[in-house]
Amino acid sequence: MNNSIMNNYSKGFLYFICAVSAMGGLLFGYDWVVIGGAKPFYELYFGISGSPVLQGVAMSTALVGCLIGAMVAGAAADRYGRKPLLMAAAVLFTVSAIATGLFNDFTMFNIARFIGGVGIGVASALSPMYIAEVSPAAIRGRMVSLNQMTIVLGILAAQVVNMLLARDTAVAESQAWNLEWGWRWMFWAETFPAALFLIMSFFIPESPVYLKLKAAMTSQQVEREEGLKELFQNKYSKVLLLGLVIAVFQQWCGTNVIFNYAQEIFTGAGYDVDGMFIDIVITGIANVIFTIVALYTIEKWGRRTLILIGAGGLGLIYLTLGTCYFFEVKGVMMVVLVVAAISTYAMTLGPVTWTLLAEIFPHRVRGIAMATCTFALWVGCCTLTFSFPSMNAALGSSGTFWIYSAICVCAFIFLWNRCPETKGKSLEELEQELTAR
Repeated sequence: MNNSIMNNYSKGFLYFICAVSAMGGLLFGYDWVVIGGAKPFYELYFGISGSPVLQGVAMSTALVGCLIGAMVAGAAADRYGRKPLLMAAAVLFTVSAIATGLFNDFTMFNIARFIGGVGIGVASALSPMYIAEVSPAAIRGRMVSLNQMTIVLGILAAQVVNMLLARDTAVAESQAWNLEWGWRWMFWAETFPAALFLIMSFFIPESPVYLKLKAAMTSQQVEREEGLKELFQNKYSKVLLLGLVIAVFQQWCGTNVIFNYAQEIFTGAGYDVDGMFIDIVITGIANVIFTIVALYTIEKWGRRTLILIGAGGLGLIYLTLGTCYFFEVKGVMMVVLVVAAISTYAMTLGPVTWTLLAEIFPHRVRGIAMATCTFALWVGCCTLTFSFPSMNAALGSSGTFWIYSAICVCAFIFLWNRCPETKGKSLEELEQELTAR
């Protein structure tokens, strides 16, 4: 079925619908990272700059929403279809963008962030799955990686917007503007792409895989319940374990704390707030460049090769970075190591994770399986984000990055033994291969 998609859609229209779906990734990336640039200002505004716990709450609220969004995405996508869920995510992004910058109360601020998090959870599960279901096998990896490309463009957009909106912190009047309005406009800027995503989602078709499954169902509710039961049977246990490890490892490799806690990372390396914003944009540019590299290497080198390069490379980089923090190395050397970590992640774990998760599960359980693994991914992200301030305070940056290095080594060993190569194979071929393992 997947190989015939190009016959049903023209090449131009295929790229169009994949690009629209991938806008969920763009908003995912923006909404996820924008808070890092707003952090120095809203913490002072809400009076939480001296409380690591409340700082962790503010950074993690959206991630709790991600868990809820990912949890409901699979069953809802199997019942209502992929397209309505993408439209719902666009609405949630729009509402959250407006409300987060509007509220003056810390509790309401977190509720607004939670709403956006639900949108991230839905989009992160549905966008790559939709793209995989409409793309032919020969270019499926590249097309699913388009979702990761839009994620990193969203991250870069948030970093650039934050830098442009944050006025000179050395000038008292500018600092007052940052505290009252700057962080609000960082969130409000998301309204424009969110509204565009909502409008464009009206023009994409429903996934042909979903339409075929729906036509074959005599009772949707029974089918979904059976699919959930099947997912946890021995037949799928190994592939489910693989998916869960890949999903959680993408977060617990540690790279994403660089985006969310850039202030701590770069000020610990000797940079002030203004220098921090410049360094953040540098990491964002590297993120985009090496994601483009991934678009060309994922079909040539394969998923397995890239994910192993990512695990091994990050393990080595974090070992070095932790050692530099231990010996109090400052300046450009630290920026080089951080950029190297971001570049390695962008070329490997970033796009390959979503591609593998969209490929390895059979049609019958793909919706609920993708939601389960996405839920696990956001559990990993939430625990990572919430734990970093406490780990950093207790162990220092050196100990924290050494732990991330150890996690990468363990993941490398697991993936070396368990991760198959999926490039060039149809979803039907992968289903037969992986369920027979």
